[in-house]
Amino acid sequence: MAHRIPPDRGGLFQSAIAGLVTTMVGFVASFAVVLSGLFQVGASVEQAASGLLILSVCVGLSTMALSLRYRVPISIAWSTPGAAMLAALAPGVFGFNQAVGAFVVSGALIVLSGLVPSLHRLLTRIPVPIAQGMLAGVLIPLCSKPFTAVATIPMPALGILLVFLLGLRIVPKFAVALSMLAAVGFGLWHIGRTATWDSLEVLPQLHWVSPEFSWQAIASISIPLFVVTMASQNIPGVAVLGSFGYTVPWRASMLVTGVGSASGAFFGGHAINLAAITAALAAGEQAGPEPRLRWRAAASSGVFYLVFGALSALIVSVASASPEGLFQAAAGLALLATLANALLGAMSDSIWRLSALATVLVAAGNLTLFGIGGAFWALVAGLLTHFIVERSVRR
Repeated sequence: MAHRIPPDRGGLFQSAIAGLVTTMVGFVASFAVVLSGLFQVGASVEQAASGLLILSVCVGLSTMALSLRYRVPISIAWSTPGAAMLAALAPGVFGFNQAVGAFVVSGALIVLSGLVPSLHRLLTRIPVPIAQGMLAGVLIPLCSKPFTAVATIPMPALGILLVFLLGLRIVPKFAVALSMLAAVGFGLWHIGRTATWDSLEVLPQLHWVSPEFSWQAIASISIPLFVVTMASQNIPGVAVLGSFGYTVPWRASMLVTGVGSASGAFFGGHAINLAAITAALAAGEQAGPEPRLRWRAAASSGVFYLVFGALSALIVSVASASPEGLFQAAAGLALLATLANALLGAMSDSIWRLSALATVLVAAGNLTLFGIGGAFWALVAGLLTHFIVERSVRR
């Protein structure tokens, strides 16, 4: 006689598997983007490993806290678009201590968006074409890396491109994760070929980073990081869960993720937020037959994030010992779909098309004036273009 799994245990097992898939997709598909961003703003190998570890811990604990408290499948993730924005900054403009100070301010702004309703309303009034144009602009340099890397590291670059394309053809949902794993494989192959195994670190450690606050870093990092995190992660995250019939506790979610972002910054983390893309994995039918119990998938995802965080030191040491440009190329592949969606969002409304294009170009060109980076000036350029040209034409 076949052994039957009790219904509740079967549903719990299904939720746990959905939580594992949510974590794997969220972590594996974007950790290279996080590392690219942290390295670009001056993090050392040890600081980047600490940043990846604290982000994993904050994501895991925040996910468990919110899903257990509200019995809603609330998934938290690190800000992948925010990390891409960091990766687009000009190197050497800010020290890592200044970047960390900017991360703290961005976390405080997230907290304020939960405490001050008018700030939330103001965020929802940011024109979508401008916000999407800024995101698209900061993504373009990083998304070109998989193709420019072919000239410098031809075999690894072509290898991960091939894995990515085959993944899109066979298992589209896991194409990015497979290309990331291919990058890790090429990195390990390079380490073995150069006999540098002793460079690998296994045990993760947190490293305190004393923040420094400068108005240039706040304008260049804090404000764009806050805007892109809210516009491309938190607000869409609410919409994704709403499409499955769940109501997100906005105030509590912003307080938890804002405090998590600000406190994690002291150990090198940039920002955490409501998950948007991976949120559906813990809220859909694959997370269990009973919608009221799917919070268990999100909670288990939080546990798995803690497990994956234990691998942070090993992952960062493999990335730093790999051929230069390999993991930047993998990060670019991970963001291609995001870039495509951002460009569509920026150019979809003809009334905003010119201002959106100006936003994209200024952000992609990384214009730096008065010590302030391109993402900030992209917002300014887009809004000015609209009010000077398009708004007057519409009238």
